[in-house]
Amino acid sequence: MNVKTKYGKLYGVGVGPGATDLITLRAVNVLNTVPVLAIPKSSESLPSFSWRVCSPVVRENETQEKLLLHFPMTKDPNILIPAWDKAFKEIGLRLEKGLDVAFITQGDPSVYSSWSYLLDEAPDRWPGIEIEIVPAVSSITAIPASLLTPLADGRERFCVLPATYGLEDLEKLIQDFDTIVLTKVGQVVPELIRILKEQNIIENATYVSYGTTDRQRIVKDIESIKNETCDYFSMVVISIRKRKGVLRGISDDSE
Repeated sequence: MNVKTKYGKLYGVGVGPGATDLITLRAVNVLNTVPVLAIPKSSESLPSFSWRVCSPVVRENETQEKLLLHFPMTKDPNILIPAWDKAFKEIGLRLEKGLDVAFITQGDPSVYSSWSYLLDEAPDRWPGIEIEIVPAVSSITAIPASLLTPLADGRERFCVLPATYGLEDLEKLIQDFDTIVLTKVGQVVPELIRILKEQNIIENATYVSYGTTDRQRIVKDIESIKNETCDYFSMVVISIRKRKGVLRGISDDSE
């Protein structure tokens, strides 16, 4: 039996990696039925990427509020925590009136998303609140699909690493995994290239920015972008695949 709370329902809605036609039917339904859309922005001056992705499928509705929230792109907790608190209070004002709120997020809500911070806070801020996560196509699968590169088969292993935090672990991961997906590589491309050259696998790496959109860019020669200013959300797929074909008996892997 569902117990009615004094709060509206809170949704975390993934809108996918960038292409509007990859948004799920469930997401479209929620986006068009809730009275409040919470739209995170990484910059006060630039438009929201997640809203740009999903706005074509949101019907015009004068009664639906579009609540813009600032989530700064920084590692500094002295900046992040006050910004999150301000955003959550704005969401709370709507929930406490009994209004359902859908927090939209680029990619999937469960993967490196600002939604996760709201999800952690929600039970304490609004006890008993009903929460639903609407999953989405993630760039972690969409980008390899664009490259026609399987993430894994048979006994292969793959991992996902945020490049802004984990490059120091890359040398070990190269030994343990067949495919490595690096997210948010924009600020660390020169350092990444250095490591890939040291490990003699630079030819196994492919850079992708604005994946699945009409601005998608695929670079096989990753060293050619060493001196470019790269998009923060760009990705690199390292496809080593030393266990490829094990189920067909053609792998060189000795495990």
